Amino acid sequence: MMTTNVRPQRGTSSQPPVRLRDVTKHYGAGERTVTALDRLTLDFAAGTMTAVMGPSGSGKSTLLHCAAGIDRPSSGEVLIDGTDLAGLDENALTVLRRERVGFVFQAFNLVSALTAAQNVELPLRLAGSRPAAAEVRAALDAVGLADRQGHRPSELSGGQQQRVAIARAIIARPAVLFADEPTGALDSMASRVVLRLLRDLVDSRGQTVVMVTHDPAAAAYADRVLLLADGRLADELPGGEGAEAIAARTAALEVRA
Repeated sequence: MMTTNVRPQRGTSSQPPVRLRDVTKHYGAGERTVTALDRLTLDFAAGTMTAVMGPSGSGKSTLLHCAAGIDRPSSGEVLIDGTDLAGLDENALTVLRRERVGFVFQAFNLVSALTAAQNVELPLRLAGSRPAAAEVRAALDAVGLADRQGHRPSELSGGQQQRVAIARAIIARPAVLFADEPTGALDSMASRVVLRLLRDLVDSRGQTVVMVTHDPAAAAYADRVLLLADGRLADELPGGEGAEAIAARTAALEVRA
């Protein structure tokens, strides 16, 4: 397919920020081919939080990476804010990810020599922008760390470091925030703080959040829970089911797998 380096356009509120249409992802070739995603079609509505769960090897991380434009699918369409990623070359795809996608990893990925404020503004500076100090402070304030902007990662707890990573992800006001096991390296108290923060970003700012997690207690914060198996959508739970119900459905899925 022909690609273009035309600057991606921002979408409209009438369409989901992220859409997957018949997405398949293969790794390897011939007899060694592994199908990580198998003709998956999903929408992620604006201002909602979706948790993605499933057994190991079910395609959770591959889904996140394809939906975020980090990896390209073997076939099918991925649209972010109305832009079909297949039509973008690598430069244009980088611009779209920088401007319309936020990503939070299990590892905080902060630069140890930089302060919290400098870590938050780093992606924009690398892109050639100079964010105003008030803009950086507002991003840190949104995660409850305005008073820690001069602290380096070694002076922050694990939960605080993850909150700095979230501030870094939202400073560009992305259409969607992807989170890959955002509480995987945190204790239970810090996990609750981070999950409440993500929930508040959805409820108070209309942020769209897509989170991969293995923890039913984390998934219980979401508006819906998607259960994957063998690269397909095996089950879907509405929000409000509670951690115990989510755990039971996940366990049943793992037994069938």
